[in-house]
Amino acid sequence: MKHGDVAELAGSCGLGAWTAFGVLTMAVVGHDGAALFADADILSWSVGHRPDVAVAFARGLTGTGTGVVPYALAVLAALVAGRTPRQRALAVALCLGCLGAGQALRYAVMALVARPRPPLTDWATHASGWSFPSGHTTTAALTAGLLIIAVRVRGRRGRTPLTLVIGGWGASVGLTRVYLGVHWFTDVVGGWLFALGWLGLCLWAVAHWLPGRWAPGTADTDSAARGTAEPTGSTAGSATHTAPEQTDVAREQREDHAPDDPGRRGRSRPA
Repeated sequence: MKHGDVAELAGSCGLGAWTAFGVLTMAVVGHDGAALFADADILSWSVGHRPDVAVAFARGLTGTGTGVVPYALAVLAALVAGRTPRQRALAVALCLGCLGAGQALRYAVMALVARPRPPLTDWATHASGWSFPSGHTTTAALTAGLLIIAVRVRGRRGRTPLTLVIGGWGASVGLTRVYLGVHWFTDVVGGWLFALGWLGLCLWAVAHWLPGRWAPGTADTDSAARGTAEPTGSTAGSATHTAPEQTDVAREQREDHAPDDPGRRGRSRPA
């Protein structure tokens, strides 16, 4: 897919996600942070279905959505997407910048909305800060998106299974926040929409402004150009050196024979 098509698709997806996120944010603010839609019912179901094994699994899975794990996975996505050392170094900077800036922007939105969390009696794990949008959900979704982009850019075989596994992980981290009682379901939906909108904006910027030869996943055109130019230069050099040699040989041949003068025909050249 061409850069223009990628930029247009990413921009459209990002704009749609931002629009939906804005509508949801206005609904949360308009209800003073109270539960919306099916928030209370989903939380009640989660509280009533918490066997010890499921709670332990949910705590372990939710821990992968914060701390060093998302940044390590972002670096992995960059290394997978790039083909050359230069592309990989640039991809690492872009992925880490996308993840870090997205977390900072999400924190600013969370502080502005200031939505309270569900009742403390329903919590099954530790949490801090305001509720909307969910931080673990946003971080995991951003990381999963970077990994999926990297797989789609470089992978030729097994792209669909990997995409499903990575996407399932990103979505499951968000669902554990509801299951453990520290977020409303609309907090998680807000995190998903925020992550999709931010990823779309970042991908649009990269596809729109980054030169094609620097884009991760493309061949190193500079090396290819050098490889093409070198044989041409060698051929030209060979031709340059060959022409004087052929001229010298022709001169010697003319000197070894008698001149084409009819008056001196038959006379041999002096030794």
